[in-house]
Amino acid sequence: MNLLIIEDEESVANQLKQLLEKERYHCDVAYNYRDGIECIDQKRYDLILLDWNLPDGDGLSLLTLMREEEMTTPILMLSANTKIDDRVKVLDAGGDDYLCKPYSTIELLARIRALLRREAPQKKKLLSVSTLSLDTSTREVFLENKVIKLSLSEFDLLEILLQNKNIVLTRYQLNEHLCREFNSFRQSNIVDVHIKNIRKKVALEELITTVRGVGYTIKG
Repeated sequence: MNLLIIEDEESVANQLKQLLEKERYHCDVAYNYRDGIECIDQKRYDLILLDWNLPDGDGLSLLTLMREEEMTTPILMLSANTKIDDRVKVLDAGGDDYLCKPYSTIELLARIRALLRREAPQKKKLLSVSTLSLDTSTREVFLENKVIKLSLSEFDLLEILLQNKNIVLTRYQLNEHLCREFNSFRQSNIVDVHIKNIRKKVALEELITTVRGVGYTIKG
C-alpha cells in the first residue's frame, strides 16, 4: 500500500513515516502544499494523511482542490483544531476522516486500516497490461504508479482496447464508440489522432498494435 504524508513539521512527519513503515506501508513525505501537489501528480496513492496547517497553504484548500479534480483517494485530515465546525468543514469538502492532534497511534492505525478496507473493492476495477493500469472507477491511468494524463476521448479509447485485449477493433468500431460516448459527429481520422497521442503520452513500446487496413489491438 502506498501512503502519502503531507506534514510540515519534519520531526512529526518522520516519526509518522517510521510508524507506518513498521506496519509494512510504503510512505512518501511532502513537507508543504506545493510538494504535496507534485507527489499527487506523479504517483498513485492508496491513502493520504494531510495536515491542516502547511507553510505555503492549508490542508483544507488542498483537499478541496483534489476533490475538484475528481480524485477519489481516501484522505485522513490530521489537525490540532478540535472545533466541531472544523471537522464538519473537512468532511463536507470531501475528507474521509478527521483525527485531532495529539492522537493515539493505535487509533490512527485503526482509522487507516478502516479507510483502506473501505477503498479495497474499487481495486477490482483496474484494467492492466504490462506496467500500465487503468482505473475505471476514478478514470485515472498509471504507468509504474506514475499518473498519465489523457483526454476524455483518449481514456475511452484506451479503456475499450484494454477491455478487448487480443481482439482487433476496427477504426469504424472505435469511431462509433467515441460518437456514442460523446454524442459527436464522425471524423475520418479522429481515432488515428487519438491513438497517436496515447502512444506519445504512455511511451510504452508496442502497447497498441496497428493492424494495417483494419484497426488496432492491445496484446496481453
